[in-house]
Amino acid sequence: MADCSGRELEALFAQCFLSRFNTRLIGGADEPFYAPAPEPGRPHQLFYRLDYVRSALHEIAHWCIAGPQRRELPDFGYWYEADGRDARQQAAFFQVEVRPQALEALFCEAACLPFEVSVDNLDGSALEEDIIKFRSEVGRQAALYRDNAPERARLWIDTLQSHFS
Repeated sequence: MADCSGRELEALFAQCFLSRFNTRLIGGADEPFYAPAPEPGRPHQLFYRLDYVRSALHEIAHWCIAGPQRRELPDFGYWYEADGRDARQQAAFFQVEVRPQALEALFCEAACLPFEVSVDNLDGSALEEDIIKFRSEVGRQAALYRDNAPERARLWIDTLQSHFS
């Protein structure tokens, strides 16, 4: 397993994306959040939780998927249901999380880090068979992305592989 810190990822992210996409990765947040630039010339800010490397990689995955319009919206315009989701809300969570978690899996692989899907619902409803199905869908999507990842994700995977291999 690679010895990797959030600060190290921040530096790599800046090297890879700051000049081209005017976006900065910032750790130490209580909750992950994407903030578009408050005014022209200022960078967009992609916040991840505390110094958690997996949180950084997950937020980068969302950023890599978000198109130009979504990158102009706070938190990419997505909703978030907090912990304690019911079965219907959890099913919706699984549906929208397949793609970012598939990219996160590839990012972890490139950084020599372990990956496990995140159910992100400790106090709510998540049946074991739904988790198994979700894990399978994430794996299937990761296999598709391995050869056909979005451009920013491919750049990030290449950066991680170059740095950590």
